[in-house]
Amino acid sequence: MANKKRLLTGLQPSGQLHIGNYFGALKPFLNLYAEYESFLMVVDYHALTSLKDPKALRQNIIDVVKDYLALGVDPSKAIFFKQSDVQEHTELAWILECQVSVPFLMQAHSYKDKVAKGLEANAGLFNYPMLMAADILLYDTDVVPVGQDQKQHIEYAREAAAKFNLAYGDTFKEPKESIQSGVAIVPGTDGEKMSKSYKNTIPLFGSSEEISKAVMSIVTDSSGERPEHVYAIHKLFRSEAELDVLYESNKGNYKALKGVLIEDIEKMIAPMREKRAAITDDEVKRVLVDGAEKARAIASAKMAEVREKIGVSLW
Repeated sequence: MANKKRLLTGLQPSGQLHIGNYFGALKPFLNLYAEYESFLMVVDYHALTSLKDPKALRQNIIDVVKDYLALGVDPSKAIFFKQSDVQEHTELAWILECQVSVPFLMQAHSYKDKVAKGLEANAGLFNYPMLMAADILLYDTDVVPVGQDQKQHIEYAREAAAKFNLAYGDTFKEPKESIQSGVAIVPGTDGEKMSKSYKNTIPLFGSSEEISKAVMSIVTDSSGERPEHVYAIHKLFRSEAELDVLYESNKGNYKALKGVLIEDIEKMIAPMREKRAAITDDEVKRVLVDGAEKARAIASAKMAEVREKIGVSLW
């Protein structure tokens, strides 16, 4: 893998994955990761900004790894690890926080959006972009597959790298984002961005009943001939040419159109759901232990360089 560029991605173990996670982050990763030296990180410390239940967090960590494996990720082709198993992430985050200003962090779209939605503005939520920057910069990452709404976080990582390099000399690569055209922002059942925080998701590994319930809850405009929110989600599963014919022939029949969307989602999810059910907790733990060892070797070497540059290394 020495000649390959590096790719890093991660998802929070903050609850059940949804199709927004799949199309916005996982699918782009699945299409890319074998071409790179890839790092797949469970960002459990990021989850602490919103999840305060230790038992739930432990289960979510297991669950999210099962999800990735069920989707087809091969742990022999990626370094698959847990953020909290590599302490250098939080160490570097503090160092990067000392390079940027409070007004700079106040411009983060995700922070402003969550505050506007009434979520608690804790310090972790505020400093989130610098921990994400540390996640990325530790591994000399070249590419980060993200949704359009996450693009600013990569810009923050580039800015943090540039500020550090200016202050202490060339140390960090400035990463680039990879955004899959057309599905970077996945709409939820209310037409807003699909997010667990907004409770507008369609579960990725949900049962047939759960998927059906979520789809039937999609908000529709009774004044129109085509349910735009249904159509926006349906575009993830069929071409617009197919959908235009389908929606034209079912004008105003929202129930029928939602029924077809349920069938299309179920067709994609059912085989993955079956594969996931066969993955054991012990298998997950083996994958994470192996991945953490590899990630720590790389991260510790990088932090040795950083400590030397900032002047805290005395021997």
